[in-house]
Amino acid sequence: MFQSKKQKITSHIVFCVYFALLVWLVVFKFATSPSQLPSIQSINLIPYYYAFNTIAHLKQVIYNIIVFVPLGVYIQIFKNEWKIITKCAAVFLTSFLFEAVQYIFAIGVSDITDIIDNTAGGIIGIIIFVIIRKIAPKKYISIFNTLGILVEITAIGMLALLLIANG
Repeated sequence: MFQSKKQKITSHIVFCVYFALLVWLVVFKFATSPSQLPSIQSINLIPYYYAFNTIAHLKQVIYNIIVFVPLGVYIQIFKNEWKIITKCAAVFLTSFLFEAVQYIFAIGVSDITDIIDNTAGGIIGIIIFVIIRKIAPKKYISIFNTLGILVEITAIGMLALLLIANG
């Protein structure tokens, strides 16, 4: 799958940065100190209970989908040999683990809607990967790595500005 060792190393680095940002976002809500973490221990098992009450809730659904798209892409890159159900299960279990950690450590609301949306995002990532691989069979890894680097640089830059502005 990888055309060079450099491409493989780049993919691993991009994925690790993405996953670190994902954990910081989903589990720790971009908190920079323990005092900034919410102290909530709650579970919502009713799908989309709040999701369509306001624009903010609808945005949350969209964000939950978007942030898990790269996970589906990189599962496809690193575990192409897995069956599709195994890839989907890996996305689901990752999301479930994040929600469980939030509940166990009382740092957020554990919500079934988040698990559904995150899993949908990962599945969309798998589909996007398949489409891009068919369109650009020799360049798809480079395309995903380049997109990942650009998104991560943008996200880190925006986070740095927020931290400086709120510092």
